[in-house]
Amino acid sequence: MKTRSLAARIVADVLKEGLSLTAALDAGLPRLESGKDRAFVQALCYGVLRHFHRLDFILARLLDKPLKDEEIKALALLGLYQLAFMRVKPHAAVAETVAAAAKKSWAKPLLNALLRRYLRERDSLEQQAQANASAAASHPLWLIKRIQQDWPEQSARIEEENNRQPPMVLRVNLAKTGREQYLQLLDQQGLAAEAVAACPAAVLLDRPAPVELLPAFAEGWVSVQDAAAQLAAGLLAVEPGQRVLDVCAAPGGKAAHILEMQPGLRELVAVDIDPARLKRVEETMQRLGLSATLRPGDAGKPDEWWDGQLFQRILLDAPCSATGVIRRHPDIKLLRKPYDIEALQTLQQTILEAVWPLLAPGGCLLYATCSVLKQENEEQIERFLAAHADAEALPMSLDWGQARSFGRQILTGDLGMDGFYYALLGKQAD
Repeated sequence: MKTRSLAARIVADVLKEGLSLTAALDAGLPRLESGKDRAFVQALCYGVLRHFHRLDFILARLLDKPLKDEEIKALALLGLYQLAFMRVKPHAAVAETVAAAAKKSWAKPLLNALLRRYLRERDSLEQQAQANASAAASHPLWLIKRIQQDWPEQSARIEEENNRQPPMVLRVNLAKTGREQYLQLLDQQGLAAEAVAACPAAVLLDRPAPVELLPAFAEGWVSVQDAAAQLAAGLLAVEPGQRVLDVCAAPGGKAAHILEMQPGLRELVAVDIDPARLKRVEETMQRLGLSATLRPGDAGKPDEWWDGQLFQRILLDAPCSATGVIRRHPDIKLLRKPYDIEALQTLQQTILEAVWPLLAPGGCLLYATCSVLKQENEEQIERFLAAHADAEALPMSLDWGQARSFGRQILTGDLGMDGFYYALLGKQAD
C-alpha cells in the first residue's frame, strides 16, 4: 500500500505540478528504505507515464466524469497499468490500489468499481484504445504528426521504440582497462553483457544493474552512457595540445569521454548555465580521475565567461526537445508542448551563433541533439551554413544512422541506440 500511494504522489507531481519524473522520483524514493520497494515504485511510475495516453483513454471510458483529484486519478492509472501490463495478480492489484486511497474513503468504492469493470470489459476497452491514434501509439497527437511528417516510413517504429524499456549501456574507460577485459570482469560478477560494434568503448548489459554492482565503478573504470552519446568524442577527433570547449556540458559524460580518449589536451573547458548541474560534472570528473575547467555561464552569452582564447574543437550538445530519448524519459510525452519546439530551435540558433566566433580557423564544431525532429537538426544546420560563408559541413562517412543533406541522424532504436543527430562543421582557415 505504501509503495502504491507513493507512486501515485510521484505521478501526480508530474501530471499536476509539471515536475520531471527524475525530479519527482528523487524527491519521493528516499522515503522508502527497501531497495526492492524503490525499484517497484520506479517501475510503476515509468510504466504509467510510458503508457499514459493509452491508460488515460481507457480511464475516461470507465468514468462518468473526469477525476479532479490528481492523486486518485494517478492511483486509477496505476491500477490499470498493473492489470494491463504487469504480472501482478488481478485481485492483488485491485485490492492494493484501493487500499492505497487511505483516508480518502470516498475514492475506494470508485477505484474498486472501475478496476473491476476494466477486468470485465478489457477486450472491448483495449480494442477501442487501439482504434484511437493517440491511445494506440501512447503519444500526444501533435508529436505523432511531427514524427510522421519528418519520418513517414519510420514513424510507427519510432513510436514503438519510444515505448520500450531502454537498454543499459556502459562506456568502458579505455585509459584504465580494455573492453574485453571489462567484459570478463562483468562475467565474473554474473552480469551478462556484449560489445557494441558501433562504439569501441561501449558495452551492452543484458539486464540493467545498479551501478554499485559494476566492477570498479567507483574507481572510474566505467560509466553509464548510451552508445549514441558515446559517438560524440570520436567524431570530434581531438588531438594533443588542443583547447576544447564543451558548452551545455552537464552532466559531463561527453566531456569525460573526450578526456579519456585524449589525455594530452591543453585544456577542456566545460560550461553549463546551471551551477547545480555543473556540480554533477565536477563529481563525474572526480570519480574518473580527470581534470577540466568548469565554468558556470549562459552558452549564448560567452562574454560573461570566455577568456578570449580560441578553441580548436567545440562540442555543442544543444538544448532540445529530447524526442530521441523518450524511452528513457517518458514524461517528455506529457511535459513537452508543440510550441516548445520553435522556442528550442531559436535557443539552439542563438547558442550556435554565439560560440562560432570562439572557434579557431581550421577548427571544427560538433553540433549534437538527442532529437529526431528535423527542425532542430538538419534544418538548423542548413540555416546556419547559409548564413556563414566561413562554415562548411564536413563529411561523415560512417556505418551508423542515416546520412542527411547535412549531418547524420540516428532514429530511436537504430542499432539499439537512442535517437541522436550529429553535424560536424569546419571553420575555413584564414
